[in-house]
Amino acid sequence: MQVTTQDQEVILDQVKSFVTVAHGDQVRKYSGEAYVYHLFRVMNTCYLYHNSLPVLAAALLHDVLEDTATTENELREFLHKTMPHPEDAAEALKLVVELTDVYTQEAYPQLNRQARKEKEHKRLATISHDAQTIKYADVLDNAQNVADNDPQFAPVLLREYASLLERIPDGEPHLYKKVKENVAACLEKSTVQPPSLETNSGGRSGPQSTD
Repeated sequence: MQVTTQDQEVILDQVKSFVTVAHGDQVRKYSGEAYVYHLFRVMNTCYLYHNSLPVLAAALLHDVLEDTATTENELREFLHKTMPHPEDAAEALKLVVELTDVYTQEAYPQLNRQARKEKEHKRLATISHDAQTIKYADVLDNAQNVADNDPQFAPVLLREYASLLERIPDGEPHLYKKVKENVAACLEKSTVQPPSLETNSGGRSGPQSTD
């Protein structure tokens, strides 16, 4: 059962309010803009290809478990209060969990970046088609951001993205084609040789989804 377009807009506004509070004063590296604008762009990109309430809500929420103090139980409670259909709430939560990094530097300090990314990419290769679609939109925004602003780190991240995209080909096909072309174009323009994988600008002034 689907909600009406008007109801969907109201629900998504509530989700936007939730992530705005959850992410607080976090800002994007380089631009200093409020971090939530990245989340809004990811949702807007998904909307061009996929008008599903769980997908759009998860696009907004995709960093909330990873980069804020929000717990999975708190998110579950919010979604079930906000969405009229329990199956939509459950699906949105599942997508957010799928998109939450497991092999982070904080959780696996004994592993270097390359080892963490290899494990994370293997995990992401198993996520659902809808989660892959959201990941495409996330990569699209992050790739352009780093390519425009960090020529030293860009080759590292863009090669990681190119490798990841080869492993997650089952999301929305038109968006997949777009993000692959964008990453390839950004990488081609990058002429600086990548630094050591452990001496990059991966530190954050705010969450960047690049760890």
